[in-house]
Amino acid sequence: MRVTDIKAVAELAKSAGIMTVVDNTFLTPYFQRPLEQGAEVVIHSGTKYLGGHNDTLAGFLVVKNENLAEELKLLQMSSGAILAPFDSWLMLRGIKTLGVRMEKCQRNAVAIAHWLKNHPKVEKVFYVGLPEHEAYAISRKQAAGSGGMISFTVKDAEIVKRILGRVRLISFAESLGGVESLITYPLVQTHSAMPKDILERLGVNDRLLRLSVGIEAVEDLIEDLEQAMG
Repeated sequence: MRVTDIKAVAELAKSAGIMTVVDNTFLTPYFQRPLEQGAEVVIHSGTKYLGGHNDTLAGFLVVKNENLAEELKLLQMSSGAILAPFDSWLMLRGIKTLGVRMEKCQRNAVAIAHWLKNHPKVEKVFYVGLPEHEAYAISRKQAAGSGGMISFTVKDAEIVKRILGRVRLISFAESLGGVESLITYPLVQTHSAMPKDILERLGVNDRLLRLSVGIEAVEDLIEDLEQAMG
C-alpha cells in the first residue's frame, strides 16, 4: 500500500525522454486522474472496480496523445484484443455505479482500518486513508479519495490461518474491487512467484493479509473479522 508521487515521477521521466505509465486500478478515475498529473498512459484492470461485480474480464489503456492513441488502435485492430458485446455491456453497467460503490467501499474501509489498528492481535495497518500513513500527504495532494484496499499484519502467523479458515461474510479469494469483500494472503497467492529477497524488501511475510473492502454493512464486516480472529 505504497503511494507514488505521480507528478514528480512524470516530470523526472519527461526530462529523460521516458514515458510515464500509471496503473490506476485501485483508485479508478473517480478518485484519481493520472493524466492530469503528467502521466502519458493509464492502465485499468476493468475486471476490478470498473466492472465492480466480479463477472467479467477486461483491461483498459487510456491516453491523451492522439498519435499514441492511433498506434494503440492499430494494435488493437490487428490483434483482435477487444471485448465481446456482452462483456462491454457488463463494463458499462458497472461504470454506471462506480461513484456510489467507491464512496461506500471507502467509508467501510476507513471504519475497518480504524478498528484494525486498535485490535490487540493486529501489528500494523497499511491504509492510505489513515493520517499516520507515510504517504498520506502525497495521496491527499493527487487523489480525491483513498479507496477500499487495506493491508495489515497480525502478530502471529497462526492468527492468519484462523482468520482465513473462519471468515464467513468475507470471502477468502484473490480478486479485488467487487461489491463483495475479499481477503487475500499475498505470500501464497498474489506474490507467491516472487523471490524471497524481494518479498522481504516489500514487507510481504507470513503475517500479512490484504482486504478488498466491499459494500456490505460495515458492522457485519467488523463482526466477521472479530469472530474470525477469535
